Amino acid sequence: MAVASMEKDAINTEDDLHLNNSFGDSGLISPDKEDISRILTVPFSGRIRGGMRPGKKIIIMGIIDPEPDSFDISLTCGHSEEKDDEELTDVALKLSARFTERQFLRNACLSGKWSEEEAPISYFPFIPDQPFRIEIHCEHQRFRIFVDGHQLFDFYHKVKSLPAINMIRIVGSLQITKLG
Repeated sequence: MAVASMEKDAINTEDDLHLNNSFGDSGLISPDKEDISRILTVPFSGRIRGGMRPGKKIIIMGIIDPEPDSFDISLTCGHSEEKDDEELTDVALKLSARFTERQFLRNACLSGKWSEEEAPISYFPFIPDQPFRIEIHCEHQRFRIFVDGHQLFDFYHKVKSLPAINMIRIVGSLQITKLG
């Protein structure tokens, strides 16, 4: 594994801590050290080194809470000093799992305006108190979302400058075990 490729694909926390890629080219980050476990605490906010580009993927592994309500995973543009100013940044992709409705919604926000939520899915893939693996594959025209190895849906880019998509935020009824 080349150090340069490890460096450009790493996700950093807002404190700009560098997380070492401990699984070779898989892109996963293992929380086997106490400081890394602390870093993966929800709510989580981290920087995507170099932003998104075709061929890049983000993997989120974790465990759904025993009595979940919802969780959100957002890929956003820019870094902001204020904690709750998501309305000031473009959101390239927001994935929202809603357990009561058994929906996995997705949308985007450009210049403060949210796109219409896309809702159709063939099945709801999340089970309370069970592990999951979400992969967000970036392609030229879309994000392709996989859950536990199964392609669930595509989301066509609303934000056209992929390198500007350089932050990930995760909140809600889940624990993160690996992120890369």
